[in-house]
Amino acid sequence: MSRILITSALPYINGIKHLGNLVGSQLPSDAYARYMRARGHEVMYICATDEHGTPAELAAAKAGKPVAEFCADMWQVQKDIADGFRLSFDHFGRSSSDRNHKLTQHLAVKLWEAGLIEEITESQVYSNADGRFLPDRYIEGTCPNCGFENARGDQCENCTKQLDPTDLINPRSAVSGSTDLEVRDTKHLYLRQSKMRDQLDAWIDTKKDWPILTTSIAKKWLHDGDGLQDRGITRDLNWGVPVQFDGAPWSGMDGKVFYVWFDAPIEYIAATAEWADAHGKSDADWERWWRTDAGADDVHYVQFMGKDNVPFHTLSFPATIMGSGEDWKLVDFIKSYNWLNYEGGKFSTSQGRGVFMDQALEIMPSDYWRWWLLSNAPESNDSDFTWESFQAGVNKDLADVLGNFVSRVTKFCRSKWGEEVPAGGEYGAAEDAVIAEIGKRLTAYQTHMESIEIRKATAELRAIWVAGNEYLQAAAPWSVYKEDPEAAAAIVRFALNLIPLYAVLSEPFIPDAAAAMLTAMNAEGTKWPDDLPNAMAALAPGHAFTTPDVLFTKIADETREALEARFAGE
Repeated sequence: MSRILITSALPYINGIKHLGNLVGSQLPSDAYARYMRARGHEVMYICATDEHGTPAELAAAKAGKPVAEFCADMWQVQKDIADGFRLSFDHFGRSSSDRNHKLTQHLAVKLWEAGLIEEITESQVYSNADGRFLPDRYIEGTCPNCGFENARGDQCENCTKQLDPTDLINPRSAVSGSTDLEVRDTKHLYLRQSKMRDQLDAWIDTKKDWPILTTSIAKKWLHDGDGLQDRGITRDLNWGVPVQFDGAPWSGMDGKVFYVWFDAPIEYIAATAEWADAHGKSDADWERWWRTDAGADDVHYVQFMGKDNVPFHTLSFPATIMGSGEDWKLVDFIKSYNWLNYEGGKFSTSQGRGVFMDQALEIMPSDYWRWWLLSNAPESNDSDFTWESFQAGVNKDLADVLGNFVSRVTKFCRSKWGEEVPAGGEYGAAEDAVIAEIGKRLTAYQTHMESIEIRKATAELRAIWVAGNEYLQAAAPWSVYKEDPEAAAAIVRFALNLIPLYAVLSEPFIPDAAAAMLTAMNAEGTKWPDDLPNAMAALAPGHAFTTPDVLFTKIADETREALEARFAGE
């Protein structure tokens, strides 16, 4: 048994996420965590809400709530949605936690002591009416490129041109609308990442098994242009981890907080400490996952994220924990994902285009979404959600293959022998062939899951389902029963034993259906099949079961068409 530490990229607090966000980190990490638990490994699976930064303040202001209250409310919303999708986090934390405040401040001091943080004076826009410096997103005005009147100080959403606040025509505060703005000098802390370029480069070179997507992005940031740049790690905001605190080696930083991208990855560690607090455990219980001087050397640490998060996880976060000089666990494998698009375009909150996580759960059971998204995960390329593809995945894979198999064999057994595994007959060459086929597919499935090739794993899982369906169709116990009831009993007994096997193998992808199959077969607690022939005899003659309800309801064409229209956007 190994120890596996898994972290999913933190969903941002300012709103409900769409299906692309779900499949870009949380869903595949959950499938991997469930698989590793099923194989007997000790797993620590961590996620949290990312709560600091300008967008959180703006979203809270729009909602008419204090930012702390807004974030607390949205944490609960996101936690409920995560539960709805059966995301099996060991802890779902908050980057605004006291643990993250203290750890972020601690690491900043260590970086300062190592000569990796320096003070920089820079010019920034100050609002006299608001009495504060304004981050780029707090400044609006007319875009000098396209004339859009609501461009932000960092980018025009209309023409996508990158901007500085001083580029805007007639700039105004997004907080108060005031135009009484001026440019003032302000002091900030910068992380001197450039000093660690060679160390980071050498470390990444040791990761020969990382996906090309991950390493190519990291190398681009390391070497393109002027290479890895120093990064400001403080901002003039009210909401965040305070920069000025007791024991800080700097001064004059009142009213500043750490940049959200500095403190957010640290929350992976802090959330594990939150887990220990929540379960009455000691610091030693979380440190064994994160500190190599406390036993974390034997931990295999895997991160999941969308490709836009890769630079911060391959460079900035490693620079933070390496640069601290302390014995922190570094990531072993980073699984990054491309984009999921919606019907050939992008998801859009403002235009109502695409399905968001709360809406998805209102429309269909979570297993339907989990199966389609994971079997179409954007691993090697961007992928595209279409309602036709979703309908086909549910109807053909779940309903026609797996659901149909379970329904046919349990109902036929009930009609001839009642709701118990029938006695009589022996397994023969046909059953041996199915076991051999499933064994071959299972080996491939396990290989793909170990290497986190999720799409390939789902293809093998579906093929395992198909093997049972084809066996049942060819063996035709309903015909055999007329001449040889005992032979038919052996066929049905073999097919019934496939159901708990399918449930265990399918649980990482469709946990609700897996639980329903195990409950129906009175086989809760069934373990991963290390010995297939034994697994196929686990339900002995006389074992009672209950014929399950329909596992999967097909999506009708008219339902699909209505959903296409509903989520097409403005």
